[in-house]
Amino acid sequence: MRVSDILEILDSISPFELQESWDNSGLQIGSLDRNVSKIVVSLDIEWKLLDALEQNSLLITHHPLIFKPLGSIDFAKYPSGFLERMIKKDISMISMHTNFDKTHLNDYVTSEILGFEKFEKEGFINIVEHKTTLEEMAERVKEAFKTDKPLRTVKGSRPVSKIAIVTGAGGSLIGSVDADLFLTGDVKYHEAMEAKSAGISVIDIEHYLSERYFARILARELKKKEIEAIIATTEDPFGFV
Repeated sequence: MRVSDILEILDSISPFELQESWDNSGLQIGSLDRNVSKIVVSLDIEWKLLDALEQNSLLITHHPLIFKPLGSIDFAKYPSGFLERMIKKDISMISMHTNFDKTHLNDYVTSEILGFEKFEKEGFINIVEHKTTLEEMAERVKEAFKTDKPLRTVKGSRPVSKIAIVTGAGGSLIGSVDADLFLTGDVKYHEAMEAKSAGISVIDIEHYLSERYFARILARELKKKEIEAIIATTEDPFGFV
């Protein structure tokens, strides 16, 4: 199957026109006219995965490898080292980032992971009407995401009856969140201060933890189109000491 045919199918699953203006979803590496032998789906790309990819495969990731214009291509640095290896192995690459957040990933985490059947969509943000406490919701998050790691939280002053959910890094949206509790990842210090001053509680569910389901979701959607894809699992780059 040609890369252009697969790109068209992916666009039907999650239109690329929905991506944010700052995003770079779509064809990252390769040619639309190239035929590919295997399709692999993954949250990210890492050396272990790249070494395992067969010649002439297509890798579909959530996070784009190329976000900003490259000032130089130094193979000793990120992301140029990956580009060199992929070109040598004839690996094509497509990314589905903010468009897939909007159409699939946020909804999957809200309903199938956290178990909220009813919610409203406001762009990136899913809103759930649910009375709870910060502590109760933190326990629910740990159980749902199957983690025993401590969660970073911000204790707001509002009673919790409305929850906002954004996978990935949604801290920049705090100023536009109309909720009492915000679940997202990669919350920065000043974003936490902004939330606290507004009385909003926050649970940082981490970037990797909230988005690691991308490959599973996309493989399922591709199967509906009678396309088989191999799910690759990448590791969280962060650890604890």
